[in-house]
Amino acid sequence: MSRPPIIKNLTSSGGVITRVSDKGVEVVLVCVRGKKAWCLPKGVIDKGEEPPETALREIREETGLTGRIIEKIGHISYWYFLKDDMVKIHKTVHLYLLKYFTGSTDDHDHEVDEARWFMIDQAINTLSHKSERDIMQKAKGMIEDRLDQFK
Repeated sequence: MSRPPIIKNLTSSGGVITRVSDKGVEVVLVCVRGKKAWCLPKGVIDKGEEPPETALREIREETGLTGRIIEKIGHISYWYFLKDDMVKIHKTVHLYLLKYFTGSTDDHDHEVDEARWFMIDQAINTLSHKSERDIMQKAKGMIEDRLDQFK
């Protein structure tokens, strides 16, 4: 007889780091899981950290870039199951819009296969998960409304 799964709640934070060039609005995505998924940089909130602090840290670690938070975009929530551990996880991810300051995507950490700049419309089409595509679409509107803050 199998035991029922354990249910855990996890909270993460991350975001959309943005720059505006002559080409237009660019954002960074990270590739994970053996180059099988493109997603937003994000990670678990450490004890004593607030979600905005985690967003800045995780973006720096996963993309090699530093930025300044402009505004919260929103959050996404989803469930996933760790079959080997019999754990059902409910994850909430807080996501922020950031203006890029410094750094190189070559300086990403080992958790990420690749970090790369994309034109925002290309990023929307590249993201692997619908919830993150929706967040990027919302970020696009926020950037367009505040374009002068990103130049």
